[in-house]
Amino acid sequence: MDTPADAPRLRRGMRWLLWGALVVLLLVAQSLLVLLTLRYEEARTQDETDAVATSAAIEMRRVLLRSQQSVQSLLWNEPDERQWRLDATEMLRQRREVLRLERRDLELRVQLALDGRPELSLFTVIGRSELEVELQAACATARRSSAPAYSRSYFVPQPSGLGLEVLDLCMPMTRGGHPVGFMVATLGLAAMLDDTVRQAEVGRHELSLVEADGTRLVRAGPMRGAGIYHASRLVDLPGSSLQLRADAVAGRPGLIPNLAIALVLGLSLVLLGLVVLLVRDVRRRGQVETALAESLAFRRAMEDSLVTGLRARDVQGRVSYVNPAFSEMVGYAPEELIGRFPPPYWPPEQVEEYLRRQDTRLQLGVDGGGVHREGYETVFMRRSGERFPVMIYEAPLHDRVGHHVGWMGAILDVSAERRMEELSRQQQERLQAAARLATVGEMASLLSHELNQPLAAIASYATGSLNLMAEPEPDTLALVRQAIERIAEQAERAGRVIKSVHGFVRRREQSREVVAADQLIEAVLPLVRLQARKSGTRIELDLPRPVPSVQADRTMVEQVLLNLTRNGIQAMETEQTPLAQRVLTLKVRQHEPRWVQFSVADAGPGIAPEVAARLFTPFFTTRQEGMGLGLSLCRTVIEQHGGVLDHSPANVPAGSEEAPSGTEFRFTLPAPDSPRRNAPPPPVP
Repeated sequence: MDTPADAPRLRRGMRWLLWGALVVLLLVAQSLLVLLTLRYEEARTQDETDAVATSAAIEMRRVLLRSQQSVQSLLWNEPDERQWRLDATEMLRQRREVLRLERRDLELRVQLALDGRPELSLFTVIGRSELEVELQAACATARRSSAPAYSRSYFVPQPSGLGLEVLDLCMPMTRGGHPVGFMVATLGLAAMLDDTVRQAEVGRHELSLVEADGTRLVRAGPMRGAGIYHASRLVDLPGSSLQLRADAVAGRPGLIPNLAIALVLGLSLVLLGLVVLLVRDVRRRGQVETALAESLAFRRAMEDSLVTGLRARDVQGRVSYVNPAFSEMVGYAPEELIGRFPPPYWPPEQVEEYLRRQDTRLQLGVDGGGVHREGYETVFMRRSGERFPVMIYEAPLHDRVGHHVGWMGAILDVSAERRMEELSRQQQERLQAAARLATVGEMASLLSHELNQPLAAIASYATGSLNLMAEPEPDTLALVRQAIERIAEQAERAGRVIKSVHGFVRRREQSREVVAADQLIEAVLPLVRLQARKSGTRIELDLPRPVPSVQADRTMVEQVLLNLTRNGIQAMETEQTPLAQRVLTLKVRQHEPRWVQFSVADAGPGIAPEVAARLFTPFFTTRQEGMGLGLSLCRTVIEQHGGVLDHSPANVPAGSEEAPSGTEFRFTLPAPDSPRRNAPPPPVP
């Protein structure tokens, strides 16, 4: 049994049922109307395409018939060759679709031929004799029926790279009732189709001739067809047939195909919209209230989840809102902050300055000239009394009508960032101190490494002098004098090494001078030959004439040459390199005006890939007595000159089947008066 409270609910349910039924009826009626209209438009477009295809097929038959009559007119009165050529030329000029005329005998041998374009034969690319299969079949049909016959269409390539689709018309010629030959006319399908388009009312349709399998031969028409509405007609010809296809440009009809449907749909949509508005008006108040509650809950949840402090202030500078993150940052509850002035998180010693700053900002806000977003850094105080830096990004706060009512600020605690910056600064100072200590160690290592060579030379010359003085000979005095001069030179060289290495460690610009390449090599040759004689190595020089000059620090470049030659000689002091093959080659080449290339090549066993990867690493060496600084120093010196130091397996003579052996080190130095001193050096090949 229904209660009085159920009556309003029942009436409300009936109203919703009536509204729903009305909406459903409107939707069904509109859907049926649109569907029927679309089908009508599709049928109308297809009927129009069928009519165009039929009209075009009839017109094409007329075009073919006129062409056939024009060709038959050439057989009247049995003209001689001269008259036939004149008549055929005139007919070719008038009938654009006729591309070629031929008179043939009963064996189909060409007696006379005339092209529609005298300057270019139709069968230039492929000869006529190679394209007579279809013609022979048509002429056989014409001979049997004593009537004109058409061949099947075929493709004739043209010199332009394209081609033409053509067919042949074969007419039997008789004299006194007996066959005497054939008249052959080659017709262009494209020209026939163009004439058909001009004569027939094709409208917005594309016409094309297609094969039985749908392959398109030629097309004509103002626009391309959409391939949705199309019709095909068969153009019957004696002995053959052509399939004509009409393709409508129009696609499928849209949702609103005409004005009447548009008006009906518009009125229906207006009526449906009124129904929807009535329904929405009933529920709008409840939806707005629900949305407002959800929005407030979402904003509250978003603000509470932030780790950035949020603070709102009114135009008097009093705090009107803070989020939990800000309360946690300063250590005060929201009720301890809202409405208090000055706020408790201002350090007492900074209150006067903060008041002046706020008065200035409030005045700018009242005047309306300084209300803008800005960020600044300041200091806040926690409840515990700890001062900490904060970054404040503040923007003006407006009410719903656009009046300025205060500021909303985002506050970031940057104390952790400041601590990291201080740690980074201290770490940087430690690194700089460590770098200075490493430089001192590198200087000592380089001095000990680079002084070994001149000191060893001094010791060798001193030992030789003592040996000469122990057993005097007539020329002993001259030899001792020469040895003492060499000792003085090496002592001076040791001094230059100390000075150059000291400058190298300080990374300053060394003193550069113009020196010939052969002078650099001659300066180190005595020491090189001394070590070479101990291992039985031959020294070969390959210098061009004239010898190029370089702009370089002479002492440091000599150290590079000594290191490279010493490494090459030591690489050949193994059983893998026979004594006869121990050759060290020093070569100089100037491949371009700006750079001079030096190379030192040995015939040793070469460098293993795993060693080559670390070859220029400081303190890396494969010898027990080595320090691993030679090649690292060499590369640094060459790079300070702007050049490149690299290595590769030594070259093998052309035509040799031997595997590459040995190693070739190459480096480049700038030539004097280079037009582009700062240009990069060429890559070492």
